[in-house]
Amino acid sequence: MRARAALAATLVLVGTGALWAAAPARAPGAPPATPARIVSTNLCTDQLILALADRGQIAGLTINAADPQMSAEAERARGLPRLSHSAEQILAIDPDLIVGMPASGSGALAALPDPHYPLLDLDPANSLDQIYASIHQTAAAVGHPRRGAALIARMRQQLAGLGKPGRGRIAAYYQRRGYMTGTGTLIDEMMGRVGLVNLARTLGKPPLAQLSLEEMVAAKPDFLIVESATNTVTDQGSEMLHHPALADIPRISVPEAWTVCGSPAYADAARSIARQIERIDGGGR
Repeated sequence: MRARAALAATLVLVGTGALWAAAPARAPGAPPATPARIVSTNLCTDQLILALADRGQIAGLTINAADPQMSAEAERARGLPRLSHSAEQILAIDPDLIVGMPASGSGALAALPDPHYPLLDLDPANSLDQIYASIHQTAAAVGHPRRGAALIARMRQQLAGLGKPGRGRIAAYYQRRGYMTGTGTLIDEMMGRVGLVNLARTLGKPPLAQLSLEEMVAAKPDFLIVESATNTVTDQGSEMLHHPALADIPRISVPEAWTVCGSPAYADAARSIARQIERIDGGGR
């Protein structure tokens, strides 16, 4: 699923064309203080735009913006235009701000003879501080800096008193087909925040590695963290996560939509993991 999400930084038209069809021509130049035709080229920037801009400012999101399994802001995205990786669509919208990771890497822009549109290039966030920085940058660019400050304050409040219920125990973020999320990732940082130690870190694994069922059983982590979509077996990829050999390892389930991007949903994911650890320690499974 995370690999599928990585491919989601594309623009595919599935929504109405009403908003961009009506967009007036605009001369090249600096972005306005409050842009009126914002386009996002990335699933992660979709979520920042949806959280911080007015609905009427949003002229285009990516195809997966309204997929609840991939975006924590899916509900807000419904009814808004979703775009393909199309230079023609960019021309038709004539956006006054394009946001991406990075926006300057857009293939649609590269295909245009004069891609003069104002861009906001954001870096992928692999830590909470980087998420806060992305929120600050996006809020300022869309003309609502106070919303960004308020959102960060709300996240800080949500995370205050989270504690370290993991108490140094080992956890593996185990995905379909045996993929394990490693060091230098948002998941790795989140584990540390709640007091868990990433198994990938103890094994010296890179940001993404495969660990066989036999290797996972031998490693004996204290917890398995899995994506909620794999709570039931849907194919061979998810079947291995339900092998009887893993049945005795306490399991923590988190929606992929909360962790695939550095977004405000970070606070939801961290709090959920902490609560599930506490429930397991209290005798629940």
